[in-house]
Amino acid sequence: MKLATSSQMQALDQTTINQYGIPGIVLMENAGVTTLQEMERCFGPVQDKTVVIFIGPGNNGGDGLVIGRHVVQRGGFPLLVFLVSPEKLRGDAGINTAIARKLNLPMFRIRQIEDLEALTEQLSRMHFQYPVHSLVDALFGTGLKREISGRFAATVHHINSLSSQQGWPVSAVDIPSGLSADTGESLGCSVQADLTVTYGLAKPGHYHHGSPTTGQLVVRDIGIPPSVVSAADLPGSVLDATIGNRLLPRPANAHKGTCGHLLIIAGSEGKTGAAILCARAALRSGCGLVTMAVPSSLNAIFETTLPEAMTVPLPCSTTFFSNNDDQTIMSLASGKQCVVLGPGLDTHQETAELVKKLYSKLSMPMVLDADGLNLLAGETAPFLTAAGPRILTPHPGEMARMTGLTTAKIQADRLQAAGWLQQKSNENTAEIITILKGAGTVLHSTRGQWAINSTGNSGMATGGMGDVLAGLIGSLLAQGYPPWQGAKVGVYMHGLSADLLAESCPHGYGAAEVASKLPEAYTMMQENISSLKGCPE
Repeated sequence: MKLATSSQMQALDQTTINQYGIPGIVLMENAGVTTLQEMERCFGPVQDKTVVIFIGPGNNGGDGLVIGRHVVQRGGFPLLVFLVSPEKLRGDAGINTAIARKLNLPMFRIRQIEDLEALTEQLSRMHFQYPVHSLVDALFGTGLKREISGRFAATVHHINSLSSQQGWPVSAVDIPSGLSADTGESLGCSVQADLTVTYGLAKPGHYHHGSPTTGQLVVRDIGIPPSVVSAADLPGSVLDATIGNRLLPRPANAHKGTCGHLLIIAGSEGKTGAAILCARAALRSGCGLVTMAVPSSLNAIFETTLPEAMTVPLPCSTTFFSNNDDQTIMSLASGKQCVVLGPGLDTHQETAELVKKLYSKLSMPMVLDADGLNLLAGETAPFLTAAGPRILTPHPGEMARMTGLTTAKIQADRLQAAGWLQQKSNENTAEIITILKGAGTVLHSTRGQWAINSTGNSGMATGGMGDVLAGLIGSLLAQGYPPWQGAKVGVYMHGLSADLLAESCPHGYGAAEVASKLPEAYTMMQENISSLKGCPE
């Protein structure tokens, strides 16, 4: 499913209005009606119940006014709580305000923070006669850029308090107020929604940071022609169940020689587990052959732990990787379809020299993870020397070291951080894909495409998960997936495997267990293919 930033969504709306002649008030009407439909689907009929609608200063407030009018149509009782003077609403929102006045819909005005106490008293009286069905957040939409303050911030906190104390569910119009549509950051404070109904396309902020304030997200059509979205050629998407359509078929007559040969360069003294997890994920995701280049003194560990993998002990590397084994590794790489470099490498100077050489000289696709990233970090130039396609898989701390930014700044705008190399690359630079791991993993290619993942859970917050992801993506590339396609499928499948575990154990599972669930996740994705044929990417 495509994603649109706030500016892209505004452009789609304007194209719909200006080029297709569909009035904005029609879009607003559709937004309000579809939101109420979803509210009733989730929380039951509004008939004989009170719906409290908080009205902000723009079109988001206009959507709320439409909801109020249709609550009446369904036999309910809306209370329109204005945070601005109704007379100040203009355009389509102003028209809907005038309609609400003519219908004598109940209105309440919050001019100062103290008015919230009076609102609570009025709601108590109304609730006694007509129980509160739900609260509607129609304060601010996707265009909000500044922090919420004053009575607006107090109202946001009040909505959250009413919801938690009274058990009244909250529906957000387009996006929870205070949540940045582009970064997912809270702009001072944000509404904690149980349901968010967004229009046309979902926004990045709905998925960033695992969307903790969005609740259940529903995307509804409000009349934007599909041709408008298609013509916009939006580069962003969310990785959802439709990713099953991106799976490559596995021929019935496949054998180990046709299912890819992956070379893994990983592990050092005290860090053999990272390499083992990486190889296990590659094997559990269908790679035909896995060869591990390892420090010689550690070879026995790998041979006894992973009987399905082949190991090559490096003569000049005893407990960590030495640059003196560069020619041996270059020869090993010949005939392999992909290389994974980095898990558990350690950061010796000799290893750094080797990593820089392999990164800049090996022409096949490479997944660079963990210490492989740390050994190149500090400046951009080394990352642009890639001799072939590269997939970088940093967590926020590694991303901070790579870019020179703080981890806080990385997390404040994850999409921008993941796109760090796009402006610095050119048509002669090999494709480099950055996968910024975390809640709502972000993928960004130097070709301009980007995506946010929808799978995964907090139980993945434990060591070794990144090693599994590196081995999984390396396996997919070795099996013939193009880099961007393999990265998307791998990230989604990785999170889905953890979600399968979380069904019975929300946390406390390990990375090895995630690797063991990869076949089941693949099967689930494959089963979705027939039912999702024709769905957009």
